[in-house]
Amino acid sequence: MTLQTLTQTPEAPEAGAARSLFTVRDLRLSFPDLARKPLLGPAPRTEVLKGLSFDIPAGQITGIVGESGSGKSTAGRVLVRLLGPDSGSVLYDGQDIGHLDEAALRPLRRDLQMIFQDPMSSLNPRHKVWRIIAQPLKRYGLGGTKADAIAALGKVGLPPAFAERYPHELSGGQRQRVGIARAIALKPRFILADEIVSGLDVSSQAQVLLLLKQLAREMGLTIAFISHDLSVIRHLCDRVIVLNRGEIVEQGPVAQVFRAPVSEVTRTLLAAIPLPELDAGWLD
Repeated sequence: MTLQTLTQTPEAPEAGAARSLFTVRDLRLSFPDLARKPLLGPAPRTEVLKGLSFDIPAGQITGIVGESGSGKSTAGRVLVRLLGPDSGSVLYDGQDIGHLDEAALRPLRRDLQMIFQDPMSSLNPRHKVWRIIAQPLKRYGLGGTKADAIAALGKVGLPPAFAERYPHELSGGQRQRVGIARAIALKPRFILADEIVSGLDVSSQAQVLLLLKQLAREMGLTIAFISHDLSVIRHLCDRVIVLNRGEIVEQGPVAQVFRAPVSEVTRTLLAAIPLPELDAGWLD
């Protein structure tokens, strides 16, 4: 049995293990390389995701880590179908959504939400906070009143007065909470959180991570948490997938991977990033 077999293929689920909300097999995706485009003819393609196979268990937080350019954000965008794969299967609750057209995806969009890295660029600067949260609700016929928006703000720890503010009037941590409120207001089944604390100060990071952990528990959310910060992954996530140059080099329960990493890539990442011995309840 090769190392790739050990690290690339998800292990068989144990008895009583959580079922998979996502089952991904042999996922491949390439982009045209415009820098190498000839004068005539199409640009050659560069493969970014190289046959990924992994599961996202329902009701758990799965971390996706890797260096810049490893393909982690690209893989996440395939899960929520902002990108379509070249080949392979992406099963969401048993349905292959990898190659569905937009009309077929539309009923699923409410269930598949995303929190972006930079909330300032993902929140409409011309709209007040309550409209930012209410618009998706209105689109899906779930109300969309100011009261609905205020209720969502309450779940992320922001008082009603924030409903009348504009994004530029908020701090980075507050804007990120608005992004979280917009996502959870739709009561999704899955949330992709892409580097959502990378631009925040340490105090704001801890508050946002604690909030996300509480919401996941209270709402039964399934979350894919993309990050380069292994200390965050270590204390927030149940499972971890380690990517390197578009390939999975290791995956498994967080405690197992951090205690005895199999891949040299994982060991290098662990050695390169300070991992202080933190109290087990530091997020709480």
